Amino acid sequence: MAIKPSKSSSRADLFPRLLRGDWSIFRKSSVGAGDGDELDLTSISEALLSRRGEASGTMLAQRLLDQFDSASSDSQLEFFLQLEADFGVDTEHLNEAIQGYQQAPDNAALHRVHKAAEPRRQELIRRLNYSVGGTHRLIKMRERLLGFIKEHPELKVVDSDFLHLFTSWFNPGFLEMRPMDWGSPANILERLIKYEAVHAIHDWNDLRSRLDPTDRRCFAFFHPQLSGEPLIFVEVALSTDIPGSIQQLLDVDRTVIPAELAKTAVFYSISNTQKGLSGVPFGSFLLKQVIEYLKQELPNLSNFVTLSPVPRFARWLAQERAADTPEYLSAEVLEALEVLDSPAWHQDEEKAAAVQKAFMESARTYFLQARNARGTPVDPVARFHLRNGAELHRLNFLGDISDNGLTQAHGLMVNYLYRLDEIEQNHEAFVERREVKASKAVTSRR
Repeated sequence: MAIKPSKSSSRADLFPRLLRGDWSIFRKSSVGAGDGDELDLTSISEALLSRRGEASGTMLAQRLLDQFDSASSDSQLEFFLQLEADFGVDTEHLNEAIQGYQQAPDNAALHRVHKAAEPRRQELIRRLNYSVGGTHRLIKMRERLLGFIKEHPELKVVDSDFLHLFTSWFNPGFLEMRPMDWGSPANILERLIKYEAVHAIHDWNDLRSRLDPTDRRCFAFFHPQLSGEPLIFVEVALSTDIPGSIQQLLDVDRTVIPAELAKTAVFYSISNTQKGLSGVPFGSFLLKQVIEYLKQELPNLSNFVTLSPVPRFARWLAQERAADTPEYLSAEVLEALEVLDSPAWHQDEEKAAAVQKAFMESARTYFLQARNARGTPVDPVARFHLRNGAELHRLNFLGDISDNGLTQAHGLMVNYLYRLDEIEQNHEAFVERREVKASKAVTSRR
């Protein structure tokens, strides 16, 4: 059982005791050896919410985060579960505010309802941000929270409070874009190697091939509270055409072209370095800012496209093939897809040719017809780019034959095209009517 501060100790004598380093008031009940060494996170949270002084609030926030970081996984889970159970909306206060608004429906009463409807967790998270390095530590705290949600779906409500605040704190307008090259600080380049989420960077030579040539660009986005910790990397290749495979794009023996001869900028990797910021809608801001920068640097560029992975395609295809009554694919297509069960089928020209037509038909169906419960495409990368106003431009057979590319999509890759004069209307069509803007190359069944 947790011990909460008594009324006397949580008032006048609490802060002096904390200054002396006396945290005994926040220790858990001893129910076994060593338990007395563990501070009660819930009690510290209650004390933090009750403090009005900045100094004591900062001290409590710092200690709570220190204790959370050193706590066991079970204790961290217990803390999140208590946040869900005990730090939600004060319903009594909310009901009083609603009654007040019903009696006098003015702006002041509406504001009181708004404040009363906010879960106590949100104010707790704000106050934790007072501590030194609090923003980054809260990102890591949410990363731990996300790891528990699958087995404890009730924690989704706690995550929604983190996401609500992070969406404001990490508004794209706060982010600073910095070009990266081979001369950038080594500690930043090490993070690019570590966090590359789409196409692994194997070593420093591999990294140099993505940064040093005249036909390569890279950009990192930073937040003022995490100045030495990049949030997102965007890797760009300059090309004379629209590439259809990552092998072609990353070939270290390719012919490097002068930047002024390039016609196309290819966004081939967008990596979020912070799992705790998953779901924060940086959105089209990132690509728009990179596009504007490239247009100023290289006026010769006329095409802005991606070469994107399709992370859910193999899973979706497996479900269709395993279903007693497939929802989308015909028996003829399913029979042809049996080639995919052959070892190394992609290396056999005859087998690859035999399956290509059915495979591409399946890919068109996946993007143009398959939908999730919200009525949007099942593929998360597709949702990201379509929401940002891109066109589904081309499907690329065997575009990524790496182990990861074959595992997640049987080698399929996609080009999304950003036509600057169509971005807004494409965005509105997708958001308001769930329409997917696709080229004739995608929609035609050739």
